Amino acid sequence: MTQFHAVAPWLLLLGLGFFFGLAFEDFHARARQKRPGGIRSFPLLSLTGGLLYSLEPAPPWLVGLGLLVVAGWLGGYYWQHMGEIDSEGFPRVGLMAPLCNVLAFLLGPVALADPAWVAIGTTVAAVLLLTARAELHDLARRIELHEIVNAGRFLLLTGLVLPLLPDTPVTSLTPITPYQVWLAMVAVSTVSYASYLLRRYVVPQGAGLVVALLGGLYSSTVTTVVLARRARTDPATVADAQSGIVLANAVMYLRLLLVILVFDPPLAGALAPPMLALGALGLALAGGWIWYRRAGYRRTGAPAAAPLPEAANPLGLGTAATFAALFIAVSIIAAWVLSRFGAGGIYTLAGVIGVTDINPFVLSLAQHGIGAVSEPVRVGAVLVATASNNLFQAAYALGYSGGRVGVAPVVGLALLAAGGIAAAVLLG
Repeated sequence: MTQFHAVAPWLLLLGLGFFFGLAFEDFHARARQKRPGGIRSFPLLSLTGGLLYSLEPAPPWLVGLGLLVVAGWLGGYYWQHMGEIDSEGFPRVGLMAPLCNVLAFLLGPVALADPAWVAIGTTVAAVLLLTARAELHDLARRIELHEIVNAGRFLLLTGLVLPLLPDTPVTSLTPITPYQVWLAMVAVSTVSYASYLLRRYVVPQGAGLVVALLGGLYSSTVTTVVLARRARTDPATVADAQSGIVLANAVMYLRLLLVILVFDPPLAGALAPPMLALGALGLALAGGWIWYRRAGYRRTGAPAAAPLPEAANPLGLGTAATFAALFIAVSIIAAWVLSRFGAGGIYTLAGVIGVTDINPFVLSLAQHGIGAVSEPVRVGAVLVATASNNLFQAAYALGYSGGRVGVAPVVGLALLAAGGIAAAVLLG
């Protein structure tokens, strides 16, 4: 067993070098190009790097010397071919081939010095980046400049602002700290931002129900309002609006569970059975309506409409400030209600809060921002808040559509609300 452990890193570096070289050579063969490196060179480079590292492991100056030799040879080769132009008018040589050769050399020391997952993950990432050239260039052409700014904004909110905030309470009104407020905003925005990117760049145009499903991860309220408004102005979208509204509200349970899991895994575990059951019920209701509608299309030949609800990017200082203000306000109000009226007051507040964004209230419970509340009360309050929100979503669907969506989504959301109240009574 000891001998196997000694040999395993060498087998790993040879295997990874072979895999990397195979991908490199196959990619350039398909492109009718010839570049230095391939199925023989990369395993030899990895083996050379590993041998140099094993000869002088601390400090590995021989590895640096070998890297300089490889880089020098590649530099001379590319200096000779730098002026060549291909048939499309671009330079015949680029950075990908020398970078891949250098990486193949470094796989040897990495396989010997680091855990196996580092070398394997690096190789897989390199192969994916190499072979997905067309897809990545197409993605770069599709992404607009403001989306790059949005990505930078996301990094600013998460990587710069969050670590600088204090993690101690700044007022006696609530134990919530600025760090916890911002972390809650980041958690909600991350789920919404991922849904936004999927809807904009991954889901094909016209996949209205899939977009409605992702809309539940972004914001079930926004999706409900957009679908209802479209149903009011375009009768052809009524059927999709009916199922899409229920779909979006069914996915809301998964979104809340994911966010709660970040802050309070035990609370998420207690909420998982009822919330997953309610989400499954919503999906079943929407799926049954979709099946019934499609059967009707087959009988009548009516076309299926596919609305595409649109939503603004969830990132921004205005969005962050609004969420932070709501989070603090809800925490303070809930703490006062708890001290004045006890658990019954929390349940009443949960019912009232459903008319607005329930994320601040739910996250306040998950972060213990309203004081000492037992887990059953927190479980019941979350379920009451979701049930209340379902009822208000039904009102939004009727109001914004002018009644055009009919009773189907109202009945579906009412059943979800009833299920939430029943679960709250049993568990809370």
